[in-house]
Amino acid sequence: PYDILINSDDVNVKPTVQTLLKERYPDLANTNLYHEFHFANRLDYSTSGVLCVALHKKSCAAAVKAFETRTAKKYYLALLRGLLQNECINIDEPIGEDKRHKQDNHKMCVASNDNCEGAREASTRILILATGLFNGKDATKVLIKPCTGRRHQIRVHCQFIGHPIVGDYTYGSQEDKEPYRMFLHSYRLILPNAIEDVDVQAKDPFLETDPKN
Repeated sequence: PYDILINSDDVNVKPTVQTLLKERYPDLANTNLYHEFHFANRLDYSTSGVLCVALHKKSCAAAVKAFETRTAKKYYLALLRGLLQNECINIDEPIGEDKRHKQDNHKMCVASNDNCEGAREASTRILILATGLFNGKDATKVLIKPCTGRRHQIRVHCQFIGHPIVGDYTYGSQEDKEPYRMFLHSYRLILPNAIEDVDVQAKDPFLETDPKN
């Protein structure tokens, strides 16, 4: 789900993905692990969708290696502000830390920003799926493939091209307060496997008619 932490050092913070997993699959919780489960990757607090949780240390190491070597394939769905003109967009813009926010939310920015520190290569591919209106304003539904895995990469690159994600307060000039969530969803994850690739999808939550808006 969206707006939920993966885990927390504070036992009073509930629910988290960790506590939900433990409630549903208590026999799989490993009390020898600090957070009881092998989380091979992470999602932003506001992002919903597919998350990789391994059953044991060996499989977790294999999954982590797939992410690090970029053999894992990740696909996201998002609603962006405005109408994109090109059906396919390739963004190759290094991303680094915004030095103005190092002490709070670790906000990121593109290398061309004067406040950017430690920029590293970042590549994102965007495919337009549909265009329309969200709460009476132009919006574009897209499929996104991040080719690298920088912090907040998709959100930063969408802001960079002038089409921030609907509901992204941090990268939407702190003006996008109206939507009930940030419209970014981890839709599909493909992990390489010697016998058969692991291919998992999470149902598209962004319906043509959103019952909450």
